[in-house]
Amino acid sequence: MSHSKAVKITLNGQSKLAPHDTEVVPKAKRRLFSVVYKKRILAEVDGCTEAGQIGSILRREGLYSSHLSTWRRQRERDELEGASVPSRGRSAKSEAEQELSRLRQENERLQHRLAQAEAIIDVQKKVSQLIGLTLTDSRTDGPK
Repeated sequence: MSHSKAVKITLNGQSKLAPHDTEVVPKAKRRLFSVVYKKRILAEVDGCTEAGQIGSILRREGLYSSHLSTWRRQRERDELEGASVPSRGRSAKSEAEQELSRLRQENERLQHRLAQAEAIIDVQKKVSQLIGLTLTDSRTDGPK
């Protein structure tokens, strides 16, 4: 929803109201830095000996000090040796983890079905007792 204001324009002695155009700024894109670039900047920053040198590098490159902190952590964990852009999202599960997850879901589903079946059997038992029927237990083949 844009808020436009009317602007008074005078043309040939006649004044008219014209809508004011508002500028729409495009959405900013996240900058991605290559491993080579990160290593070069870190090496340059590590070589700084005088006060203010790091700040001038950050201004020149358009970076923030948080970039350096993140890149240093990545360097310590040897993450700068991998891909140029770190992967986002969850890491891929191993086959064993996938199987375990599938079995847990199946177990939960089967437990739910078992609970439903037991509830149905309990209702059937109560109905048969109300009617006066005797049920035989299929496991013992005798009256219950």
